[in-house]
Parts: sequence; structure tokens; C-alpha cells
Amino acid sequence: MASSLTCAGVVWAFLSFLCAAASCVGFFMPYWLLGSQLEKSVSFGTFRRCSYPVRDESLQMTVMVEECGRYASFQAIPSAEWRICTVVTGLGCGLLLLVALTALMGCCVSELISRTVGRVAGAIQFLGGLLIGSGCALYPLGWDSEEVRQTCGNLSNQFELGTCHIGWAYYCTGGGAAAAMLLCTWLACFSGKKQKQYPY
Repeated sequence: MASSLTCAGVVWAFLSFLCAAASCVGFFMPYWLLGSQLEKSVSFGTFRRCSYPVRDESLQMTVMVEECGRYASFQAIPSAEWRICTVVTGLGCGLLLLVALTALMGCCVSELISRTVGRVAGAIQFLGGLLIGSGCALYPLGWDSEEVRQTCGNLSNQFELGTCHIGWAYYCTGGGAAAAMLLCTWLACFSGKKQKQYPY
């Protein structure tokens, strides 16, 4: 099976896939911020949440529904910063996934990835990582929303967690983006083989 990638390019392709997978899984999972409410574990992502309070009329009290799901609409996301974070991070994950799948195809298809294409792919990965990094930086700005304050002991504010703590999905998303920006962008410069010159 012919490949258009150098040895460094094969490493780049698989590393790109791992970085994209880490960022996408972290982005989708609602474990960016962890806390508790009414003695139940609560977690938030940018557009998903696990465990939420509802009013039980038969018991005349508020109870926690222990389920995970996304918010009913884009406007239902607790803060404007989290809405922007959702769009920016989702776009960055899409770019990383696009480059990763193209790189993996380069392992099987000859003359798909040239040196120029590899460098352009690296630039797209850098942009994707930058977008995800921006989303991760914006996320703490939404910690002053009412939903988060209820979960974090009414002590949270922008860049102040209160009784909550950062979850593994936040680190997974940011770590995948950082590796894509630093390692994959550099490896992409050496990924493509020099194309043959045909005498016509």
C-alpha cells in the first residue's frame, strides 16, 4: 500500500488522530466542572450537564434528577461565555478532526500529502488548537452563572471555583489542543514526501 507520508508523517498522522480524539471526547463529555447540590454529584460541560434540580409537586420539595443531557436549546446554556465557548471549541475540534482524518488517509493514498499540503495542514491544526485553547480560557468566565453558583456553594465567580473543582474532560480537551498546537504542527512540516517531478 503506497503512502504519501514520511516516517515523521506517519507519527504525525497517528498523533493527530489521538489529539483530535482527546479534544473531541473531552468537549462532548459534561465533566468540565464538578460539584454537588442537595448531596448529589453535579457536573457541567459547555453544553451538557449531569444532575439537575426539579420541583416535585407531590412531595412539595426540590429533588435532583440524576441524568446527563444537553441543554434544551442553545439559549438555555447558562451563560453567554459558555455559548461562545461551545461554538469556538466545537469549531476547533472539527478542524483537528478534519486534519487527522486527512492525515490517516495519507498513510494509504500515494501523493495525497505533499510538503506544502503538510504545512497547510499544520497551520490548520494550529488554528484548531488555538480555537480550543480560547474556548478553555473563556470557560471560567461563566462560573458566575446562577446554575454554577447553586452547585458551588454560592461562592463561585469568574475564575473562582468555590466548592467545585475542574474535571478530567476540561484537561482532556485542553491537553489534546496543546499537543496538536505544539507537536502536530511541528511534525506536519516534515510529514509529506517531496513530490516526483514528471518530465512533461
